[in-house]
Amino acid sequence: MGLWNKLFPAKKPTPAYRCPCCGEEYAAIPLCFGGGGPDFLYSIPPDEYQARVRLETSLCVIDNEHFFHRGRITIPILGHPEDLVFNVWTTIKAENFQLRIDNWRNPERAATGPYFGWLQTLVPSYGDTLNIKAMAFENGLDEIPRIEVFEENHPLTLDQKQGITFQKALSIINEIMRKEHQSRNP
Repeated sequence: MGLWNKLFPAKKPTPAYRCPCCGEEYAAIPLCFGGGGPDFLYSIPPDEYQARVRLETSLCVIDNEHFFHRGRITIPILGHPEDLVFNVWTTIKAENFQLRIDNWRNPERAATGPYFGWLQTLVPSYGDTLNIKAMAFENGLDEIPRIEVFEENHPLTLDQKQGITFQKALSIINEIMRKEHQSRNP
């Protein structure tokens, strides 16, 4: 075996993804992005935040009158086994927000909804995505809703319906990673 290893040394596995801006290697291509909170949240002055905002992992209330929930936009990558995923926030009417809370642990909650809302997340590389029309569809327990955007002729709507090439997905991922690293190292 020793001679075999000398003649044919084991190759270091090629990383699935290498960040174009810093060279950091990832074992898998990052395909899921987003989080934080709804865009409206960032307009709240820091000294007013505690009094005006209630933010949980998937729910947000501002001033007891603006209601938001987190969901997931998936964009199929043509010929690839996984989708590009964006965790996003949408508005939700107070009544529907309460319905979601009431059904939070109900195994049948997927039968509720869908809920109309306005997208409250800037989705990278898709231009202005704030306040485009969206529907949230409940999933099973421990899953955030599936978000479908339906703003006519918006690139995000088209890509969600038609899918994107792997090359376009990689371009979007590279843009996100570049911005992420720039924000960490200004």
